Amino acid sequence: MTAELVRGQNHPLPQTRLEIRVSAGHPIVAGVTLGDEQGTVRGTEWVAHPAAPQLPGIDVPKQAAADHRLAVDLGAMPEDVHRVNVLLALPAGVGGPTRFGAMPAPFIAATGLDGTEVASYTITDLDSESAVVALELYRRQGAWKVRAVGQGYAGGLAAMLQDQGLSEAVELAARINDAVAQGMARSVAQPPPRPEGEGRVRTATAGGSGPMGEPAAAPQQAPAGTAAGGAPGSGGPGPGGSGSGGSVNYQHPSRRTSAPPTPPPAAPPAQPGQPAQPVAGDASGWTMDERLYNQVWGMFEDLARTTAAYRSAVDFADSRMEKELDGVLSDPRTRFGPAADSARAEARTKHTALVEQARAALDRDLVQLAAEAEVVEPALPPAFARWDSPVWQAYQVPMEIPMALRLGELHLPERRDLRIPMLVRLPLERGLWIDSGRDALSDAAMVDSGELRRLAADTAVAHAARLLAVYPAGEFTVHVIDPAGSAAGSLAPLLSSGVLREPPASGAQGVSAMLAGLTRRVDLVQMAVRSGATDALPPDLDIAEQLLIVNDFPHGFDDRAVTQLRYLADEGPSVGVHLMMVADRQDAQVYGPVLDPLWRSLLRVTPVPDDHLADPWVGHAWTYEPSLVPAGSQVVEQVLAQVVRARQAYGR
Repeated sequence: MTAELVRGQNHPLPQTRLEIRVSAGHPIVAGVTLGDEQGTVRGTEWVAHPAAPQLPGIDVPKQAAADHRLAVDLGAMPEDVHRVNVLLALPAGVGGPTRFGAMPAPFIAATGLDGTEVASYTITDLDSESAVVALELYRRQGAWKVRAVGQGYAGGLAAMLQDQGLSEAVELAARINDAVAQGMARSVAQPPPRPEGEGRVRTATAGGSGPMGEPAAAPQQAPAGTAAGGAPGSGGPGPGGSGSGGSVNYQHPSRRTSAPPTPPPAAPPAQPGQPAQPVAGDASGWTMDERLYNQVWGMFEDLARTTAAYRSAVDFADSRMEKELDGVLSDPRTRFGPAADSARAEARTKHTALVEQARAALDRDLVQLAAEAEVVEPALPPAFARWDSPVWQAYQVPMEIPMALRLGELHLPERRDLRIPMLVRLPLERGLWIDSGRDALSDAAMVDSGELRRLAADTAVAHAARLLAVYPAGEFTVHVIDPAGSAAGSLAPLLSSGVLREPPASGAQGVSAMLAGLTRRVDLVQMAVRSGATDALPPDLDIAEQLLIVNDFPHGFDDRAVTQLRYLADEGPSVGVHLMMVADRQDAQVYGPVLDPLWRSLLRVTPVPDDHLADPWVGHAWTYEPSLVPAGSQVVEQVLAQVVRARQAYGR
């Protein structure tokens, strides 16, 4: 299966002999640098470029061209080579574009020798850069993987080579440019435009949006677990929004401009007059997980639209009946007597017929969606599945991060048993706020405050366990702040399994130390990224994704700690630090409106069913229900035990 990567995403390489294919709208230079375990290029003999196109296991083109093919044999790499970077640059001083932002986004793909595409990447969001590290092939645990990098350099080749530790960067860049200039007469001209509809890059959803995942503020994730973009989510089906502050993309993610390499499974032929039999994974996509994700998104969208049509028809019937009755009442000749009774009866009969007709259409669509849900739910992978799904019994720690994560389910009152998974795209773009405020929840009337706080802590642990389960071993770390120790019972699975690298922080001193450490990590990584010096990070810095669970906020927080918390919520997600608040907003009223931006920046979910996820696209209020562990189940403990064993096996 082909993996279409986004910046920062990686994918395993099934073979060591590859061809790297590059396509751009204008002639560009392609090259390769070799790096050691720290990513440092030790000398010019570790760079393959047009003036010296061959290294052991590497063969690059000798001239600039709009399309390139680079040969790579990772099995021939010296033992001290751990990274192979594919470089692209615009020729200097030969005319043509001087920055990547002025030309179509370059496309790069890693293929097998038979041409089968393994992974591809479209390098978007370039502007003034004239050189870019496109892909990185790197060793991990004895195997090779590919990562989409897309790091550009406005300073060109020299700046890029300097950033990789090459002391002779300026001299080598000049040598490469001279060699390219001498060979430009032989360079391949820009290819003719491709016919419309043959674009090789399929349309992608904005940011991390998906079928569900976020609160009313931004329908960027719909229930299909997309809590990032659609009605209720942020990265999957459901109401939600991306945390980037950009515009919401309501485009259905399964609507592509090009077909996937292999068609989705075909549905069995329908009987005459009967709807087609639903099939799991029959949406478009490049992997089965993507097909299922898009199918859930489509189910969410179908439910939203058919319900909106029903409600609109009922509103029309109501308004029509009111208008007809008003006409009867406003005329003294028909206000009383048999004529009035007959007019009122006729108006109500028309109203009933319209409503019944609309309900019949809704029920037909709901039956079809329910049948599809029955097929799709058992086929979902662990990251998308409920905790009671049998798929967890065969759970293994993954080697790759999935595209989305299930946070719960969404439903509408027209049919409460039809639940759409609420998925959020990974990595998380927004933190989570698990609302433990009883007065703010419509379905909490039968739950007292103490029980609701316990349920909120249980919900936080369930979400944290799922995040730990879907990340590769050692690539996700959880920290906990529990100032008064009130969540000790809920935190037991995390504590007993040993997945917490440190005990929960308690007391004002513990809160301060925890926040200071994570704030330092955010600062250091931000500075390293902005300066292009990621290799200069302290060796003891944990660069895994970080999740901070804050229980019982604002207990134990002073003004400085509150400021640090707001900073982590705003700046943390961009560098892999995520926040999960378990809090009652009313408890924080002492801080006044200063915390309003904090609450708005988080995706609000609840520990009990609640209809707080507003969908501005169709005007629905979706009821969210958290994804909790069944009573008496040991599935979380079993999954976390495997996570710990995998960490130990990999020395993490």
